[in-house]
Amino acid sequence: MDKQNTGVYTTETKIRYSECGASRQLRLYSILDYLQDTCTFQAEELGVGLSYMQKHQTAWVLNSWQAQLDRYPVFGETIRIATWPYDFHGLFGYRNFQITDAEDHVIVRAASVWVFMNIKTGRPARIAPEVAAAYQTEPRLAMDYKDRKIQDFEAALTKEQPEPFRIPRHFIDTNHHMNNAKYVLLAEELLPQEIQPVRIRAEYKKPAVYGDILYPSVRKRPDGWSVRLGGTDGKPYALLEFDES
Repeated sequence: MDKQNTGVYTTETKIRYSECGASRQLRLYSILDYLQDTCTFQAEELGVGLSYMQKHQTAWVLNSWQAQLDRYPVFGETIRIATWPYDFHGLFGYRNFQITDAEDHVIVRAASVWVFMNIKTGRPARIAPEVAAAYQTEPRLAMDYKDRKIQDFEAALTKEQPEPFRIPRHFIDTNHHMNNAKYVLLAEELLPQEIQPVRIRAEYKKPAVYGDILYPSVRKRPDGWSVRLGGTDGKPYALLEFDES
């Protein structure tokens, strides 16, 4: 981890067999696991981690994220994951990530937007001053930033419509919500098997909880695929885009 007096926090790890698919590459949803684990480790080291949030009944909830994938890490490879906040504004925290290989080549770049939440009310809240003060912001990563909002689309009623999915217990995280990476896992299952996205975007509209039923919809776009994970009320839990070029 980075011990320098900067806002950058880093971890190093080796890609495990259990995290890889048939191609020996790290699965896409596992990349998001690495990103959210690394920023959680940073919060813990700064004293504003899980115990602090539980005591103050607050939480960071992921609003959106996007990633550029120059290549996927492979089984046995050593990678370094770095993260840093680049801005705090009102209810929102803005954070970058990058993954580098053993030759220090950047292979994944990512940006994310987080909302500070009051768990008691279930509503956004202004970021606690001591939380913002715990972090040191760094310059924003150079990458192609897209809008955090993703356009919704009507679900096409066809015989090939994906089956609804009930959220199991092992998808739930410490906020008692479905973990962010699991939306990506479900969405990937709906894409053609040969697809390997070079960019992914996700917008989380409302948190799903244990027992909720998700109604998936898929739409082909000229440069990739869109996935909608909707609820029984017709409103989306999450919207995702996977670009092939």
